[in-house]
Amino acid sequence: MNPKLLFWVPAALRLGMVLAASGVVWWLLGPLAGLALALATTIVLLFVQLSYLHQLGEWLDDPHSSRLPDGWGAWTDVFARLYRLRRDDERHQEELNEWLARFRQAMHLLPEGVAIMDDVLRMEWCNPAAERHLGLTLERDKGRRVTNLIRHPEFVDYIILGRYEQPLTLAFRGRKLVVQIIPFENRRQILVTHDATETERIEAMRRDFIANASHELRTPLTVIVGFLEIALADPGLDAPTRTAHLTLMTEQAERMQRLIEDMLTLSRLESDEYLLKRERVDIAALVEGVAAEATALSRGRHRIEFVVDGPDVMGSADELRSAFANLASNAVRYTPAGGHIRLSWTRGPNDLRFEVMDDGIGIDEQHIARLTERFYRVDKSRSRETQGTGLGLAIVKHVLLRHGGKLAIRSAPGQGSVFTASLPNTSLPG
Repeated sequence: MNPKLLFWVPAALRLGMVLAASGVVWWLLGPLAGLALALATTIVLLFVQLSYLHQLGEWLDDPHSSRLPDGWGAWTDVFARLYRLRRDDERHQEELNEWLARFRQAMHLLPEGVAIMDDVLRMEWCNPAAERHLGLTLERDKGRRVTNLIRHPEFVDYIILGRYEQPLTLAFRGRKLVVQIIPFENRRQILVTHDATETERIEAMRRDFIANASHELRTPLTVIVGFLEIALADPGLDAPTRTAHLTLMTEQAERMQRLIEDMLTLSRLESDEYLLKRERVDIAALVEGVAAEATALSRGRHRIEFVVDGPDVMGSADELRSAFANLASNAVRYTPAGGHIRLSWTRGPNDLRFEVMDDGIGIDEQHIARLTERFYRVDKSRSRETQGTGLGLAIVKHVLLRHGGKLAIRSAPGQGSVFTASLPNTSLPG
């Protein structure tokens, strides 16, 4: 039905009923009584309309669907439609609030920094990552110009020049940041920051690794190629010289083989595809085997003892043997003849520990933090003499990380060293 008819037909019927009732009273009691009834009814209806109009005005000051009156007559339809409109508006507001909450949560979890600025570079909002990257605080710095908050010459030039097509890389607050401004709408700009410090560190490690690996491989290859050229140039070399050359070539080839094997081991340990195979490890047999290998490497030059006073663990026997053997062999290489080396497996208050203690040359404190870096050597000449690859402690570190453990080092020059490989109690068999 036509909405106009829905309004006017009931109104006409109510008016007709009032006139009919007034006419009946007129006929029964006279014209004065009929007119009085009509006037009184009209006043009541007017009061009702004004009352509902007043309630509507109060509701518009604070529109909540739960406070909307029911109404009477034509007001019933008016209030019903207002109720539906208000319910739809509240539902849309709830959806908007939910999406806004999700957006804020996403912005809080985003590793990239995001700051919103107006057309005169006043900050309106920023996420926690931007606060960390740029040293900002939203509550304190909101409404302040970004160029007053970030006083870096390169950043200020970037803002002034307005060449936002390319990002800006700058060193700021001890970090390497990649910054870019993205204009949006007519009066807003987004400042996006990316912390590239870790990426740069990894890239530097990759470059250093390639350079060091190339250097380490070049030396034995140079020796081998040199002796081969001598042998080819002078086929009549005497037997002792030829034997000496072949001996040196064999040593360099073995050194190169050890280096390549260690590099492949590190690559496997760092690979996500190389999963840790947990098995029950016979610690007593493992430590005894490591001690035997250290004794063979020592060739009687050191006093080596081992103690096992702890339980077996769950883990990779091959990886743990490799880690423990690297620690033991380092002690043999860097302890002078006549020194004492002690290997022990014990249970600590909160962990399980394989400890290698020696009374060797010791290590200066400034080197300790870097010992697990690939190819890092305190004394390069001594490392070459002891046939080390420079990757042993890096292998130890990655093996322990895969087992949830860590490596601790205590040392001082001339006072020996203590290397402690600890595993968590969660490594115990169930």
